[in-house]
Amino acid sequence: MFAGQQDYVVGVDTHRDRHALAVIAAATGALVLETEIGADRCGYELALAFAGEHARGSRLWAIEGSGSYGAGLARFLAEQGEQVVEVERPQRQERRQGKSDRIDALRAARAVLRETALPRAAGAREALRALLTTREGAVATRRAGLNQLRALIVIAPESLRGELRRLTRARLLAHCARLRAERQLDPQLRGTMLALRACARRVQAATIEERELKREILRLVEELAPQLLAEPGVGPISAAQLIVSWSHQGRFAGESAFARHAGAAPIPASSGQTLRHRLNRGGDRALNRALHTIIVSRRKHHPATIAYVQRRTSEGKSVREAIRCLKRYLARHLFRLLEAAPITA
Repeated sequence: MFAGQQDYVVGVDTHRDRHALAVIAAATGALVLETEIGADRCGYELALAFAGEHARGSRLWAIEGSGSYGAGLARFLAEQGEQVVEVERPQRQERRQGKSDRIDALRAARAVLRETALPRAAGAREALRALLTTREGAVATRRAGLNQLRALIVIAPESLRGELRRLTRARLLAHCARLRAERQLDPQLRGTMLALRACARRVQAATIEERELKREILRLVEELAPQLLAEPGVGPISAAQLIVSWSHQGRFAGESAFARHAGAAPIPASSGQTLRHRLNRGGDRALNRALHTIIVSRRKHHPATIAYVQRRTSEGKSVREAIRCLKRYLARHLFRLLEAAPITA
């Protein structure tokens, strides 16, 4: 499945309407040919025919965004028995030498010579990904609505502001959702009450939506990987993100590849007599955020984690450096946990 075992690598830079393809020789990395196809069934068939003509022999498809714009192509190729891997989109610093769809396709093909991961599996994992994305939107809507509600209270007429500022969040939302702005004659008071009612009802609707989605996420996590929920600090949302990013057994070559994908692998940052590593700001940021959330919880409630941070800081490391070490350990531990009890659903 790796590039060293293939004759050719076909890199694909994916977009909504068009995909750019670049074929390289796996042995040398030299460009063979480039083309573009449409992002539809006809285009996928053209891509396969193009590869059959110009990349005869064993070949590997390296697709950027195989879980988004490239999902259709990745599924089509897998159904045709082609070997497909996922590559990350290039970081900003990698684009200093130029940016175009064809250049990005060539980068994708050459990136597979360094490191690859299999595309995510579909089914229940894809359902989890859809639920997580939609829940995140509901949480953002709720947060924005609450911020707007508080801002409106600050500038509200004094009679209304004095009434609302003493209420707890739950009572504030319930009270504002029941406001009767139509009975007010003062235009400022009427308009403010209408705005407050709209914000409160929006927050309530987003809260109901978020809770419904979270219940379904929890149900799927308990079905797919209940062992994650037994780990300290791992809640249903973090567990779901771990399942989505890990996807299935064999997607990553090993725990170090998973740590790099999670942005938890240490990056050397030494200079002169200073020997140190820094945080990795690349990789799957949603997965990195899930690891960070688990670490934050463990720092409050997990005795072993609390003791570890205290020991490392007493040795002269900063809290940030201690967290970096914890993320690397956690990525290794959770990866092994998932690989030891592979998901079959």
